[in-house]
Amino acid sequence: MLVLVVGLALFLGAHSVRIVADDWRSAQVARMGLNAWKGLYSLVSIVGFALIVWGYGRAREVPVELWQPPVGMRHLASLLTLAAFVLIAAAYVPRSRIRALVGHPMVIGVMLWAIAHLLSNGRLADLVLFGAFLAWSVLDLVSARRRDRVAGTARGAGALINDLTSIVVGVVGWFVFAMYLHGPLIGVRPFG
Repeated sequence: MLVLVVGLALFLGAHSVRIVADDWRSAQVARMGLNAWKGLYSLVSIVGFALIVWGYGRAREVPVELWQPPVGMRHLASLLTLAAFVLIAAAYVPRSRIRALVGHPMVIGVMLWAIAHLLSNGRLADLVLFGAFLAWSVLDLVSARRRDRVAGTARGAGALINDLTSIVVGVVGWFVFAMYLHGPLIGVRPFG
């Protein structure tokens, strides 16, 4: 479990710099240059992610059951992860109404993904992993919305075709991941 926690600290820590030390981050970018900052940020994130994967796999070898979720939670988790995939796709499609409506679709997508997995899993490693991502996403969303207010950020209405693109890409991505990748990569088949 320690490896998982260290991985989460590195990965979410790197992704939390703007939340807790935005001025310090700006000073480092100015001092190092944007590319050097992105390189360091990426390196820490990759190491953290690798430790999360390794630590979560090790923790699943000796599972600590906390509760047994009802079977219906799997169905709810599927719907929530479908919405999460659409929101994550919308984060990369410029000028969509989805993006304009929610403001930060990537963060809300991560939030829904974490909630879905907390509802459908009852082991300690799941609580640590998905609980950490849920807590981070809530803090990040509050911080991002505060930055938007301070900056006076306004988002345009966007185009319907961009919403359709987000939906199609999100649904196809969700389907492919759930049906073909989740089992081999994670060890759990959501629909099997």
